Amino acid sequence: MNTIQSVCVYSASSTKIADCYFRAARELGELLAHHGIRLVNGAGNLGLMRACADACLEAGGQVTGVIPHFMVEQGWQHPGLTELIETEDMHTRKQTMARLSDGVIALPGGCGTLEELLEIITWKQLGLYLNPIVVLNTEGFYNPLLKMLEHAAEEHFMRPAHLGIWKVASSPAEALDLLYSTPLWDKEVRKFAAI
Repeated sequence: MNTIQSVCVYSASSTKIADCYFRAARELGELLAHHGIRLVNGAGNLGLMRACADACLEAGGQVTGVIPHFMVEQGWQHPGLTELIETEDMHTRKQTMARLSDGVIALPGGCGTLEELLEIITWKQLGLYLNPIVVLNTEGFYNPLLKMLEHAAEEHFMRPAHLGIWKVASSPAEALDLLYSTPLWDKEVRKFAAI
């Protein structure tokens, strides 16, 4: 079982989404707090990012937000986080979030969330990030993307073994269980390299 002390959560800032997504975000935040796991996120003040952070904080948890200077200048940061880290740019933001985390959970989101998820998958494929990655597939949100990735493997744009880079959960509790139980990629890479 992995030692999980901090989890990076990718999530949307949109406020115009269905309540089922907010419920899952809040449940995840509470679970992280109850397990003594620090939430690491993009420090946004809206949407699922805010909902997850608020739930974690209200349940007695700790939240580290990472946000570039230009977003702080716009006043987009959450004002009540345990820790706020400002970065020079978006790329450094993502590197910092990954460096601070023992695993990643991707909630539903738009282009920014999808980009973060696909980038961390790529980093893991390259051996640059070795920790568990879990896609929280609330209401089947990620089904089209997961199908596309399977298609990419079928068409030999990626190795079938690399479909094991991420795990898929249907609930926040399952997502947390998968973080604990998924082997670190450095223990798997030799096996996958031979395929």
